Amino acid sequence: MTSPTPTRGFFASGGPVAWLSVACAAAAVALAVVQLRSALEARRERDLTQAVYNDNAELLSTVRARAATAGDSLDRVLAAAPDSLGDQPYIVISIAENQLWYKRGPTVLFRTRVATGTGKHLERAGGTKWKFETPRGRLVVIRKDVEPAWVPPDWHYVEEARKQKKRLRHLDARTPIPIGDGAVVAMSGRDVVTRYPDGREVPFEVSEGKEIVVGRDLIVPPLNANQRRYTGVLGANRLFLGDGYGIHGTDAPASIGRGASHGCVRVRNEDAEALFRIVPVGTPVYIY
Repeated sequence: MTSPTPTRGFFASGGPVAWLSVACAAAAVALAVVQLRSALEARRERDLTQAVYNDNAELLSTVRARAATAGDSLDRVLAAAPDSLGDQPYIVISIAENQLWYKRGPTVLFRTRVATGTGKHLERAGGTKWKFETPRGRLVVIRKDVEPAWVPPDWHYVEEARKQKKRLRHLDARTPIPIGDGAVVAMSGRDVVTRYPDGREVPFEVSEGKEIVVGRDLIVPPLNANQRRYTGVLGANRLFLGDGYGIHGTDAPASIGRGASHGCVRVRNEDAEALFRIVPVGTPVYIY
């Protein structure tokens, strides 16, 4: 009689315990796969957030390309949709017409004019480039924001420095900038302040077009600074679409109806409030 193989011996002698060991090992492998997928997704979200706030143009263009569709055809955009939306409402935005429709099937529930990306390019010394365009394709309303703050990306300071004929200078949280008579521009907590020799600290007040200027330099605050958060620019409400884009109000109502934004879809503040009320999270948004 031939002796059993080692594998058969293991299962024969181990019985249920052996099978349980194999099942546990398989479960462990499956769990590892799930954890790896979760880690990769978390890494993607981290990289995307970093790209939005740090204006990593190469990474942003890669993320945009995944959702974009070629051409200007609404048929191609809608091709990214499920076979049938059923009774689910959706938003359609025409960049060429600067129009927005909120629809359920063929029925138009809400319609308004919008402002979309200018399509212009901006480049700064060192090779970083930006193109201010509204992404085409299928997006989704990820969340709804009340009183959203705008965190100006680096391109905003590049534009302002050129307008004001100033040099760009980034403020490091650990390195104050001398401004004369013993005073410095420095970080104090999350505020950019003027710190005087007697210890007094006066925070800067900023707004769009009213940045921190010291002599010939336009100061770029750190990302976590309060002076890097502008209120009122985006109106009272925003439908956030991800990748840094949104449908939001504006402090420049005269821009509505033309290509005037840096990529987001602007609407009048009253329209932003109406959309905030009637559009649920998860609503598909088709841009062509």
